[in-house]
Amino acid sequence: MTEVRIARVSSVALDVGEHLEAVADPASGAETSFVGRVRDHDPDASGAVTALEYTAHPDVEATLREIAQRAASAHNAQVAVSHRIGRLVVGDAAVVIACSAGHRAEAFDACRAVIEDIKRELPVWKRQLAADGTAAWKGLGG
Repeated sequence: MTEVRIARVSSVALDVGEHLEAVADPASGAETSFVGRVRDHDPDASGAVTALEYTAHPDVEATLREIAQRAASAHNAQVAVSHRIGRLVVGDAAVVIACSAGHRAEAFDACRAVIEDIKRELPVWKRQLAADGTAAWKGLGG
């Protein structure tokens, strides 16, 4: 059964275990996961990155569900995905994706499809904060 088990935007910390549990399925022989974290550097930053501030369009959750449903249908998979909004510091999880499917190829492909579509389509913007006090807005996507 292909389905979206979680598709949400949250202002609280994301739980990887919750996402893996959500896609656990006796018919699935493979589970994959992806965690996108705030890192301490960026080629465009003037110095060390200290935090990211994510904001989202009001329709963000519906768009996230569409992305997850597309991947679930295309790869015969179960999908759980969440994206954080608000202020995140270095090391915080900004995106968590878990996918399960009958075989590893489908699980990996579904997971990759979700993150690539998030980067292209999800109406989320981030303000990158550097240690020297500078800030820069980054465009559409996580």
